[in-house]
Amino acid sequence: MDWLNIGSLALGELFSPFTATFILCALGLSVHFGYTGLLNFGQAAFAAVGAYGMAISVLTFGLPLGLGVLIGLLASAVFAVILGIPTLRLRADYLAIVTIAASEVFRYFMTTIGFAKVTGGSNGLSQFGEDFWAANPFAEGTYGFGPFMYRADELWIRLVAFSIIALGAVFVWLLMRSPWGRVLKGIREDEDAVRSLGKNVFAYKLQALIIGGALAALGGMVFVVNLSNVQPQSWGTTFTFMIWTVLLLGGAATILGPIVGGMVFFVLLSVTQGIMSGLVEIGALPFLTLPQVGQIRFLLIGLALMLLVIFRPQGIFGNKKELQFNG
Repeated sequence: MDWLNIGSLALGELFSPFTATFILCALGLSVHFGYTGLLNFGQAAFAAVGAYGMAISVLTFGLPLGLGVLIGLLASAVFAVILGIPTLRLRADYLAIVTIAASEVFRYFMTTIGFAKVTGGSNGLSQFGEDFWAANPFAEGTYGFGPFMYRADELWIRLVAFSIIALGAVFVWLLMRSPWGRVLKGIREDEDAVRSLGKNVFAYKLQALIIGGALAALGGMVFVVNLSNVQPQSWGTTFTFMIWTVLLLGGAATILGPIVGGMVFFVLLSVTQGIMSGLVEIGALPFLTLPQVGQIRFLLIGLALMLLVIFRPQGIFGNKKELQFNG
């Protein structure tokens, strides 16, 4: 096996746009679950709403990309309100069921033929990121060193994506140190006690849902701009469960947790893929084929999530007491 190539590919995942997408989504989920206690299993829908809002604004209405980003964020806020008004009075597993169902409803809605002229149907939308790539300040060529060598466009998307992560992390850190953030933590611990102090628990939950959803929407935009394509198939339940794995690996009620968790998760995923593919090629795993390696990898994701929940639910940086919220 080519261990050097496996290591190089794994290190390349540290700062990939794909990794940045899940870090942003997990950071938003940390606001929902880690700090507020909302068991949201529909985070993929917020990412999809942001991505589609931006893409439709650019392609259908001919708006500049910057305005499309704002519309995508507004769309995620509207989606949070529509989803939150009837559901935020539910707790724990009931809320999880409703949110994952809402995510699937939105995904299938994007595939309907009646709206295909706007959404692209099952084929999706493409070629809406020209403004982003045109704003690239880097001259043609390669930049970096070792496994971190990037072309100009690759460096540009990474710089923008991780700048958004840095700004989002600082924003959440400031929010959670404010009186508003302390109310959220109180709601997570015992919302009845917070309600008895005269706080509007529903309003705080809705605000948290909007903010966490906006971070996921930004993650969805990074994802589709990098691919120059948005399709309904991208936002399935696998997307949501990978976000949860990233969050639980790093630590739910933390700022660094989603960032480090995302990087560690995708490095391990790449290493696992490389090693298993190498073993298949040399005949050490005769019962597997190369296409099956990808499926086995998702089985390992599920197993890792189960082990995390059982043995270390607080993650790398988390505090186990932070997860003992009132369900």
